[in-house]
Amino acid sequence: MARHAFEEQLDVLHRSLMSMGTLVEEAIHKAIKSLVERDADLAQQVIEHDTMINELEHQIEIGCFRLIALQQPVGSDLRRLGTMLKLVTDLERMGDHAVAIARTTRRLMVEPYVKPLIDIPLMADHVKAMVRDCLNAYITRDKEAAREVALRDDAVDKLFSTIFRDLIDVMSSNKQSINQGTHLLFVAQYLERIADHVTNICEWIFYLNTGKMTDLNK
Repeated sequence: MARHAFEEQLDVLHRSLMSMGTLVEEAIHKAIKSLVERDADLAQQVIEHDTMINELEHQIEIGCFRLIALQQPVGSDLRRLGTMLKLVTDLERMGDHAVAIARTTRRLMVEPYVKPLIDIPLMADHVKAMVRDCLNAYITRDKEAAREVALRDDAVDKLFSTIFRDLIDVMSSNKQSINQGTHLLFVAQYLERIADHVTNICEWIFYLNTGKMTDLNK
């Protein structure tokens, strides 16, 4: 396979990865919006559109393995394909967490919220910005921007702790709220896990640039 053809195929995969990232970011946004606004139709959209994310993951994986088999790349070319394979795995799992949030919306449709949803949407805003900015860092191959995004995971963890304490207090004082409180705790946990996947991507951006894995959670 000629070098030009290799670069063209790699560009196709790159654009597919960006499309997948956009879909994941939209899924997170819509899932939280559906929860806040109690919008069952929007939640259903998130669930149904997850197949598009899964299909893109499959297409990108097949494309990467095909290039590896035909081109037998080494060095930076192999790092580019390996990084892409890792990124689609993390993005697909983020999409799964968005689906889990959307399913929570459907479960909680029949009961009023025990307290206004303030910190969960705030946490989601932090997470969505991390997703967007880590993908931009990947596009520009900016490892310092990736490091800055990964450092924001601390703010997400602090919000998670706040939400956890608040919901535990609510459930302790009102036994009727335990079911709902538990589901909302899971939502916060899904968001926290999405942020962890973003950190994984940031570490792979470092690998793409340096050939070395770097722990950005220190």
